[in-house]
Amino acid sequence: MTSPPPSWLQGRATGVLLHPTSLPGHQGIGVLGEEARQFLDFLREGGLRYWQVLPLGPTGFGDSPYSTFSAFAGNPYLIDERPLLENGLLRTEDCRLLRELPPERVDFGSLYHLKWPLLRLAHKRFQEENRTYLPNYGLFSEFQERERDWLEPFCAFMALKERFGGRFWGEWPAECRTLAKAKSSSFWDETQQARAAHAFFQYMFFGQWSQLRAEANAAGISLIGDAPIFVALDSADVWASPEWFEMSKPGAPDFVAGVPPDDFSATGQLWGNPLYDWNALKKDGYRWWIERLRTNFRLFDVIRLDHFRGFYDYWRIPAEEEDARKGDWADGPRHAFFEAVFRELPEALFIAEDLGMIDDRVRGFREELGLPGMEILQFAFSGMPDNLYLPHHHKKNAVVYPGTHDNDTSRGWYESASEESKDQFRRYFRVDGGDPAWDLVRASYASVSRLAVLPMQDLLDLGPEARMNRPGEAQGNWQWRMTGEQFDRARAATGYLRELADLFNRS
Repeated sequence: MTSPPPSWLQGRATGVLLHPTSLPGHQGIGVLGEEARQFLDFLREGGLRYWQVLPLGPTGFGDSPYSTFSAFAGNPYLIDERPLLENGLLRTEDCRLLRELPPERVDFGSLYHLKWPLLRLAHKRFQEENRTYLPNYGLFSEFQERERDWLEPFCAFMALKERFGGRFWGEWPAECRTLAKAKSSSFWDETQQARAAHAFFQYMFFGQWSQLRAEANAAGISLIGDAPIFVALDSADVWASPEWFEMSKPGAPDFVAGVPPDDFSATGQLWGNPLYDWNALKKDGYRWWIERLRTNFRLFDVIRLDHFRGFYDYWRIPAEEEDARKGDWADGPRHAFFEAVFRELPEALFIAEDLGMIDDRVRGFREELGLPGMEILQFAFSGMPDNLYLPHHHKKNAVVYPGTHDNDTSRGWYESASEESKDQFRRYFRVDGGDPAWDLVRASYASVSRLAVLPMQDLLDLGPEARMNRPGEAQGNWQWRMTGEQFDRARAATGYLRELADLFNRS
């Protein structure tokens, strides 16, 4: 196959995992503004060279960044209001209610009712004043033309979803259940204003993120994004391009994604995502996927491929099943997919999320591609010295984490761990267990894995109240935010972080 970029993880480095929604501030949610720039300063001062985020797409019910309305678009909640104020598209009194939202968590329900009207008001004034651009954002028309292939279907999907009361697109009127039909329906003209508004929101998001990325790169900081392998059924991706998915009729997948039963779940996990028609995608040269990645690489320097195993093989569950027990393994696209990707995107840098049910075949596939995998320290202490996540088993071409967004914080993990795990942890690191988060931070720095990525919650030594996600719980996740006081505390520790970087050759 065409060779991937050879061993892109050459030097040792450290980064931080923090989703932008968790940044501090007074807009009800973290945004791409001054606090994000202060976070870049924190990384630079601490000798930290990577900022890893979760998927940035627009979220729906449940607020999960892993179930979004588009694999291409950005989340308008992340738009900073200050440029809109500076350019006269919003006024201070317009934003007053956002200031009343809690600073320590994201109240998504209130945010939904407050931020969308603000963004629509800004677009209305943009139109009424016949503006064609905002300073540092480029021409609005040029953005629309450059991103047209995904932007037009996405804006149409969002506008029609609003028109039909937020219902799933498979329940829309028949004349709107495909993009081609919708364009010739009476609803197309009716939703013109809403489509233009959503294009404007994307113009703002991409403009603000592009400026932030430029500042990060200028400071020597690379951005790591996250690309979930599957997309949501209720998304512009499936509505606009049903030919790339296993569906006999619009809105009704034949099979859905998940994972089989294991030690953690007797019925497996039924995710419900539609599955790709990999044969159809291959005949088209994997064009949809390549364009998705091309758009993502305009946002990020490195992309983490979530559920990497799915590119080798995936659990295929009949859509009528109520759980994941009755499925079978189907072949993924394997080498042919990555050959096409590296041919079109020769500079693409990936991290393979190789967690969960991984066997030697999948590990061998990842190694053949030269992709770094993931080492999770919280998974290491099962009582057995041959546990592959223990530091003495780590690989150089890997990214080590104390834990991920799906795990408890390191302090929360230790407090809830079995006595056997705690005992092994203490004996392994020769510690008393009084400071488990920083014990795992130091172990990450010391690991032979070339890249170490530290959850911000562990740098703040927070407990389970700061957990980002509890898999299997549909609501109540993704809400944690870092307060200004906590951020000040973290900034006071940059000298020690730089000392660790020097000590373990991660400067």
